[in-house]
Amino acid sequence: MQGQKPIKKFRSGNFELAFWENEKPVNDVLVSFKTMSLSRSFKKKEEDIWRNELIHLRRSDIPKLLALLQKGLEEMYLNEQNDREEED
Repeated sequence: MQGQKPIKKFRSGNFELAFWENEKPVNDVLVSFKTMSLSRSFKKKEEDIWRNELIHLRRSDIPKLLALLQKGLEEMYLNEQNDREEED
C-alpha cells in the first residue's frame, strides 16, 4: 500500500476509512482483492505534533470487529444505566 492511493475514503471526525485495491499471485494467476485501513488522528495537548494510528483490515476481520464494537457499546450503555439506577 505504500505509494499507492486508496480507491475510496470516508471520514467522520478524526476517523478515516480507506479502501485499497491489492493484488497477489495465486497459482501463477494475479488475483485482485480489497482491504481497508482505519485510522485515527490526534494531537496530544502537551505536544504540537499530530499523530496517526492505523489498522489494516481484511474482509474477514470486519464481522469480528463489528461484534466487538457492538459488545463494547452495549457494555458502556448498560453499565451507564445501571450506575444511574444505583445512584437513585
